[in-house]
Amino acid sequence: MFNRFFPDETASSAYDISYEELYGRGVRGLIFDIDNTLVPHGAPADDRARALFKKLRTIGFRCYLISNNKEGRVRPFAKAVGAGFICNAHKPSAGGYMAAMKAMGTDKSSTVFIGDQLFTDVYGAKRAGISNILVGQLHPKEEIQIVFKRKLEKIVLYFYKKDVGRQKNS
Repeated sequence: MFNRFFPDETASSAYDISYEELYGRGVRGLIFDIDNTLVPHGAPADDRARALFKKLRTIGFRCYLISNNKEGRVRPFAKAVGAGFICNAHKPSAGGYMAAMKAMGTDKSSTVFIGDQLFTDVYGAKRAGISNILVGQLHPKEEIQIVFKRKLEKIVLYFYKKDVGRQKNS
C-alpha cells in the first residue's frame, strides 16, 4: 500500500552520497530538490552547495534543480551552483522530472533524483520512472504544510524500514 512512496535508496544527507559510485553505475544526470535537501528552507546557496556542484561537474554529471518554489527562489540558487532549473514544477507531477532529463540529455536509466520528502520528491521520481535517493532534512524549520506531511511520512517510513528489514532477513 505504501510502497509507491518508498525510496529506492536513503542517505543521511545529499552531501554524504557516494557520487563516484553512482557514476560508476552509469548515472549521468542528477536532479535535486533545493530546500532542506541542499540548504535549510529558504537559504541561499552556500559554499558547501557550490562545492558539491563543482565536484559533480568534475566527476562528469549533468545537474538540474526542480522545485515547487517560484522563479525568484530557484533562479538565483541555480545560478550560484551552476545548474539548470525548473521552478513551479508541481511535484509530484512527473513533468518537471521529464523536462529536466530532456534538458540534460539523459534518460530514466541514467538519472537519479535526490530529495528530502516522500510525497513530493520520491513519489514524483517514481511517477517519472527514475531512481531516487531520500535524504534527511537539513533543518527542522519548515512551512506548516510540510510539517503536517512529515507526520504522515513517519508512518510510511515505519513500513519502509519494516519492509527493508524483512528483505534483509529473507
